[in-house]
Amino acid sequence: MSGTHLVSVLIPVAVDRPYSYASDRPLAPGALVTVPLGTRVTLGAVWPGKPDDVPAKKLREIDTIYDAPPLPEALIKFVDWMADYTLSPRGMVLRMVLRAPDALLPEKPIVGVRLAGPPPERLTAARRRVLDVAGDGLAWSKSGLAGAAGVSPGVVDGLLSHGTLELVAMPPKPIAADLDPEHQRPDLSPAQEAAAETLRDAARGAFHVSLLDGVTGSGKTEVYFEAVAETLKRGKQALILLPEIALTGAFLDRFAARFGSRPAEWHSEVGARTRERVWRAVANGEVRAVVGARSALFLPYPDLGLIVVDEEHDPAYKQEDGVAYHARDMAVVRGSLSGFPIVLSSATPSVESRVNADRGRYDHVLLPARYGVAQKPEITAIDLRAHPPDRQCWLSPPLATAIAETIAHGEQALLFLNRRGYAPLTLCRTCGHRMACPYCSAWLVEHRFRKLLVCHHCGHEERRPDICPSCDAEESLVACGPGVERLQEEVLERFPEARTLVMSSDMPGGVERLRAELRAIAEGEVDIVIGTQLVAKGHNFPGLALVGVVDADLGLAHGDPRAAERTWQLLTQVTGRAGRSGQLSKGLLQTHSPDHPVVQALVSGDREAFYATEIETRRRGALPPFGRLASIIVSAADRLSAEAHARAMAMAAPLEEGVRLLGPAEAPFAVLRGRHRFRLLAQAQKAGTLHDWLRVWLARAPKTRGSVRVAIDIDPMSFL
Repeated sequence: MSGTHLVSVLIPVAVDRPYSYASDRPLAPGALVTVPLGTRVTLGAVWPGKPDDVPAKKLREIDTIYDAPPLPEALIKFVDWMADYTLSPRGMVLRMVLRAPDALLPEKPIVGVRLAGPPPERLTAARRRVLDVAGDGLAWSKSGLAGAAGVSPGVVDGLLSHGTLELVAMPPKPIAADLDPEHQRPDLSPAQEAAAETLRDAARGAFHVSLLDGVTGSGKTEVYFEAVAETLKRGKQALILLPEIALTGAFLDRFAARFGSRPAEWHSEVGARTRERVWRAVANGEVRAVVGARSALFLPYPDLGLIVVDEEHDPAYKQEDGVAYHARDMAVVRGSLSGFPIVLSSATPSVESRVNADRGRYDHVLLPARYGVAQKPEITAIDLRAHPPDRQCWLSPPLATAIAETIAHGEQALLFLNRRGYAPLTLCRTCGHRMACPYCSAWLVEHRFRKLLVCHHCGHEERRPDICPSCDAEESLVACGPGVERLQEEVLERFPEARTLVMSSDMPGGVERLRAELRAIAEGEVDIVIGTQLVAKGHNFPGLALVGVVDADLGLAHGDPRAAERTWQLLTQVTGRAGRSGQLSKGLLQTHSPDHPVVQALVSGDREAFYATEIETRRRGALPPFGRLASIIVSAADRLSAEAHARAMAMAAPLEEGVRLLGPAEAPFAVLRGRHRFRLLAQAQKAGTLHDWLRVWLARAPKTRGSVRVAIDIDPMSFL
């Protein structure tokens, strides 16, 4: 092939190396192409490195070269680094970058209509209304014109056929309007202004991580917006990561109030066409700010100058399927590779971030007091041994009395229970049979609103039977334990006049329903909110004066080494929703263990004592951040295959001083989505040591066969 250029192309599939292809011209790294792969044509990216020597007869040619900006060099480095760190195929990391392949195609024109000729002889009232609306001479979409005139689209079609209207191409609506860093600068308190100036200075510099550590209600968002403003002034792009999609509605309004327009959104609820337009607009620099979920980290920013990770402690930033990564940590890596600053923001920083701040690796920016009139709630523990609820009830007398007093004063109460559905277990009173998931080692959760039994791990659903499937006893199935739906039943019985609302992520209606409910709470249309952890995530409820935690012990009931930290963070966040408008507020924690260190830390408000205890516990156990962990899950369609392969892997593990391998042991969720699971856990003091050992081990470990799969999670967050 005369004039042929050899190029390396990485393909977004489970391969770790690029393949060689022929091109009729030289291509720079990052160029986006389609190439033949087997019998199909697939998207890929030209990758740095010397192509392999491939015989001319076997060399295949690139199919298409897209007229699109190449992937930035910094993003290519990030993909390589992340693949090496997570021990994942490079192609699978690239797959997260190329999530919107149709964004590389020319944008389809939007066809509109406008007035073009004389009206028809037969002019009905409906047609007259259309012509009155179209009389401004502007182009309208067909549906928009019909809607504005109050007619059916058929009326518009009739005017088109008469030549009264004509089809025209309409320019696409900009995906994001211009942002003005000076649009509406906030009136900051002295503490906020000092913190904002620190972040502004950081935004003007090179790579640096700032931990913005402020109590709930201290105004952290307004402070880090100043770093975003400084970034925009410098002509750079900014990314704000949020852990929960439901947060984005109110957040976008706050962003627009500060900068004059909304940023681009990127998360799973954004439609396919909008995602394509956002991807394209980010790549060409049209979009200057993005607010999104963890996957927004992989957009092709050509000039990224700042990443803010809001609620940096939130476990939602950890992806466990496919490529396992933590978006907070990868954001820090992306800033390090590209030389721009990172802001981590939280009222309850993770132990890892707090230790990095204590060691001086992160700049610790503190906001120790609430902003303006906002007051911290008074936290009290209710000892359920001394004040038990009535039989088949879940609210203790002190909590029930506090709710009554709160709503009598026209204020709102929030009851927090981190259990979705009606009841976590359904069993037969006659034979003791428990309704279990056929695909997971988990009980089915009753959802009485939907009249279903649901597995919260694989999504299996079935109708609640009228008779026991084991002994055929009629009307013997009973619900055990409370979920938020069952708690609402008790609330309605006790307070029949109160306006109640259950907030849970699995209620029908999706994210739009959640956003509407959040607005209703903020506007005082609800008296008692009953919610799961969804209500703990950064919401502002001005009328909330009481938070009741129905089961403060729930998160402490298993052996997860992060259980204490997560429980403290979650309960601090949820009680922190109260008192934001200056009213006196309370947080009541129902517990059987009022002397537990986590409960004591919450009641005393001594966060430093909690961090000191938790950090020392981690240090003694060589747990993160004082040691590194890697989780290995071996799964198969049958238990014997999974166990046999896990044991064979353990036998092949190299012996090395400073590295310890635990297991294999059956996972707490021994069966998940029909696959039997065994866990191994590798522990070392340093990441480099652990990675080197893992690479040697995986190279000598037996190859998977049949249904056996091996999944590796570096820095695991879940131990189930």
